[in-house]
Amino acid sequence: MTTTPGHPTRRTILWGAAAGAGSLLLPGLGRPAFAADDFPSQAINMVTHAGPGGGTDITTRMMMLRARKEFDQDLVVVNKRGGSGSAALMYTNSQPRDGYTVMTITQSHIFQIIQKKVPLGIDDLVGIARATDDPTVIAVNVNSKIKTLEDLIAASKDAKGGLKWGTTFAGGADHVGIHNFAKAAGGIPYTIVPFKGGGDIVTNLVGGNVEVALLNYAEGESQFTAGEIRGVASLSEEPIAALGGVPTARDKGIDALASTVRGFAVLSGVPEERMARLEAGMVKAMKHSVYQNYLTTSGMPVSSVAGREVWNKQIRRIFEESKTALTELGML
Repeated sequence: MTTTPGHPTRRTILWGAAAGAGSLLLPGLGRPAFAADDFPSQAINMVTHAGPGGGTDITTRMMMLRARKEFDQDLVVVNKRGGSGSAALMYTNSQPRDGYTVMTITQSHIFQIIQKKVPLGIDDLVGIARATDDPTVIAVNVNSKIKTLEDLIAASKDAKGGLKWGTTFAGGADHVGIHNFAKAAGGIPYTIVPFKGGGDIVTNLVGGNVEVALLNYAEGESQFTAGEIRGVASLSEEPIAALGGVPTARDKGIDALASTVRGFAVLSGVPEERMARLEAGMVKAMKHSVYQNYLTTSGMPVSSVAGREVWNKQIRRIFEESKTALTELGML
């Protein structure tokens, strides 16, 4: 079909009829401004920075199982790998801010903003719904003389350079979590020993190559259950039930929190009614038993699921604490 410049196409006319007399085409976007009840009227793109089979990809797809029914639309995974989240952020920034492009974010995306790897600020990132909040636990080898948090602090002060902590790469979320704990515990010294991932950290903790580690419970579940490692304290708001009485750092007067989070976000500018619709649909999808079973079988709390208010406060806290930590570590 050919059209005359300046005249509406048949598709535009049909869009206008569907949206009602008050609809209009947003300048430069090519998508109409629908009434709130008409959103979404097409597929929603879910942008992830991880490849198929990774934790972020799986979390996204598990949410989508029920979200398709809640939105009565398809949700499509768009993998944009590279730069620890920067490629996903840049791709999303290139799309209309109309609610049809949603990111699955982790701490890595926030770090890209802190380190100015992308032309975005923290105010550009708007949380829609939290999907996972996997708290961390300070763990030691079962044969370690360290049995309590007090023991760990004392041993850290006695050891030259502090205890050796297994972690992932320097300047990552785990490193920031260790740094913030050490700072809250009175500025105790520590030395990080980087590994490729959580599995390698657990292996080296069991093997005695590191003295302590900051782990997600699920990473060391088999070793906790087998009695090869034990928890000293969790950096969570509530005790981790599976650890059977291991206190939180806050229980011991140390105000330190650290968890691995994943959630959904858009860039600022998406109409409020569309963000509210995305939040309601995604939260309801993740409250369903399908997603709840995914959380429990993965060793994560069902309280992980949260809406915009909780999620945006956590995003801001991660940003502020991580920016401060990276500055103190000389990495900014």
